[in-house]
Amino acid sequence: MTLRQNVLGHGQVKVSELAFGAAVIGNLFSPVTDAQAEEAVMAAWECGVRHFDTAPHYGLGLSERRLGAVLRGMPREEFTISTKVGRLLEPADPGSGGGDDLADGGFAVPATHRRRWDFTAEGVRRSLESSMERLGLDRIDVAYLHDPDDHAEWALTEAYPELERLRAEGVLGAIGVGMNQAELPARFIRETDIDAVLLAGRYSLLDHSGLTELLPLAAERGVGIVIGGVFNSGLLADPRPGATFDYTTAPSDLVQRALDIKAVCESHDVPLRAAALRFPFGHPAIASVLVGTRSADQVRDSAAMLQHHIPAALWADLKERGLLPPDVPTPEEVN
Repeated sequence: MTLRQNVLGHGQVKVSELAFGAAVIGNLFSPVTDAQAEEAVMAAWECGVRHFDTAPHYGLGLSERRLGAVLRGMPREEFTISTKVGRLLEPADPGSGGGDDLADGGFAVPATHRRRWDFTAEGVRRSLESSMERLGLDRIDVAYLHDPDDHAEWALTEAYPELERLRAEGVLGAIGVGMNQAELPARFIRETDIDAVLLAGRYSLLDHSGLTELLPLAAERGVGIVIGGVFNSGLLADPRPGATFDYTTAPSDLVQRALDIKAVCESHDVPLRAAALRFPFGHPAIASVLVGTRSADQVRDSAAMLQHHIPAALWADLKERGLLPPDVPTPEEVN
């Protein structure tokens, strides 16, 4: 299976249009075995995925270790790996009582470490060095500032300049910011020379807030956008009462909207998952869509859904029924 490769923003880093989100193999919410993680990464590779995203935060380093264990066996020039800075991992206090990380971090792993916010220049270098050690790789292609929502000035004045120095030194191929809001990334685009934004949940069939300012600004400045959360944490994968939207129970009106979109998709013989995955590519700033998957079967399904035939009439029908804004850009027909 072949997936299109796109250049990420105005740099030289390339990403496959489908990216592997490795939070889940860091035991997000529930355990994944080493074997299942390996099978998922291998399935992604076999499906043509060449863009892999991780972070120290994911499973207190477990995601990076598992991802690196597979990718170290692949030709280094053939894949792009992104990780994140802003949270340093430090050994937990021996007197903390152990336990797991579910309550504090959302990962089903032993609480052997604690996370400490650190957007200093030294913290950025320490974070990247530790990530490379866990991954077993000699370089990182893309470094994202991770969720600097409450630390914007710190990240802008200390972390970003250090990342810019590392990019100039050739240690990094690209710099980005990864968040689940659209407003602060737009500020980063205006005030810095970032290459990319990883935008989670803010540009989907149900949430178009990224289109207000961020996406037009990114297209104007040549910044590449990687879209995460196209299923909005579950509602657009399986819309039903009790489904989740942004990791909380979805309100009934939003469930009904998702069900209405699903019905229109089915009338065109298109699975809702396929439409959700393809929708972001209607905007010229979008370089890749990132999906978190915990099994080989889920990876193969995502790759198949992304390449599913979608007639242009589907998007027109959604707009006519008021399920998409009339001015939202939609993809060309996919064959």
